[in-house]
Amino acid sequence: MIDFEEELKKFQPSLEVEEAEEAIYNQDLTDMTDILKEMLKDMKGTV
Repeated sequence: MIDFEEELKKFQPSLEVEEAEEAIYNQDLTDMTDILKEMLKDMKGTV
């Protein structure tokens, strides 16, 4: 059975669009391109 009082305690409202955009863009995320660049730089140093 769902305990609504407990679920309400856990509830966090979603971010507004501007806040969500800011939160996403302010994260320092490494993407696949960054990883490949780093690997190529390491390979050039060992050749």
